[in-house]
Amino acid sequence: MSLWVIRSFFLLLCTVAGYAISQHRPEIIDGGLYGLAIGFGLGGTLIGLDEMLRGFSLRAFSAATFGLMLGAVVAWLIDRTELFIFADEKTRWVLRLCMFLGFGYLGMILAMRSNKEDFALLIPYIRFRSQNKPDNIVVLDTSVIIDGRIAELIEARFVEGIIVVPKFVLRELQFIADSSEVGRRARGRRGLEMLNRIRQNPRSEVRIHEMDFSEEKEVDAKLLKLTRALEGKLFTNDFNLGKIAELQSVPHVNLNDLAAALKLAVLPGDVFNLRIAREGKDKGQGVGYLNDGTMVVINGGQSLIGQPVQVRVQSLHQTGAGVIIFAELNVAAAA
Repeated sequence: MSLWVIRSFFLLLCTVAGYAISQHRPEIIDGGLYGLAIGFGLGGTLIGLDEMLRGFSLRAFSAATFGLMLGAVVAWLIDRTELFIFADEKTRWVLRLCMFLGFGYLGMILAMRSNKEDFALLIPYIRFRSQNKPDNIVVLDTSVIIDGRIAELIEARFVEGIIVVPKFVLRELQFIADSSEVGRRARGRRGLEMLNRIRQNPRSEVRIHEMDFSEEKEVDAKLLKLTRALEGKLFTNDFNLGKIAELQSVPHVNLNDLAAALKLAVLPGDVFNLRIAREGKDKGQGVGYLNDGTMVVINGGQSLIGQPVQVRVQSLHQTGAGVIIFAELNVAAAA
């Protein structure tokens, strides 16, 4: 049921109650119209207070109550000293009222501004545990949006939090999408499609951040400043940006490093299936690829191009571009 339906029903009840009191107890409210107005006004006031206190947490209410009680105790102790004994009764009543209101207000304000450690000094065996967790801010750069893997990570709930896309990153995506070069235009449009896919995910909250740093001309420098200002984490595929972020102690994640860390570990002697895609450089060799793109060179696989085969790993060769796996056909399986 909608909250405003409940509020409307409550307002109606207050209005009817005011009218009923005017009919049955005219000495309290004289006249049906006055009863309707008073009931409606009381209900509206309470609903207004409810709306004003919408962000008021239970911890804040507890702190305010404790502060009010503490302020009232201080005011009572001062009043008991008979400090105002020489004032007349009317003046003394006004002074006491002001004192209780003033100390009550100060007590509430000080209690609401205090943290849980301040309460621990007053009440040693009670701890107020905060239930409000800090927001997890995820800042995306242009490269990681165009790449698209971040959308799958968000959908799989490996990346959670508030997704922040800076306005200057969005402008860069639009500039790339409007490029006259076919390749750049395709990459820009893919980035806009991926961003739209992330925004349509009901599990993610996407915010376009308006902050810009006019003194910085480079987008990378703006990204680092924004991430630090938001106390978030930068997601990128740019190796150089990642290194600069590391030097400036800005939290960041490089998806390429993450993908490399999650690559399937292949050791000599392992057996697996794959499809031979093309012939190799040497005679009789075939070449296939694992799901992560790792190249596998199969001895004797040239005649089986286009067919799925079972291979056994012989050795691994590390290159600047990655690992190359050398394998041979699994004769035992073929037999």
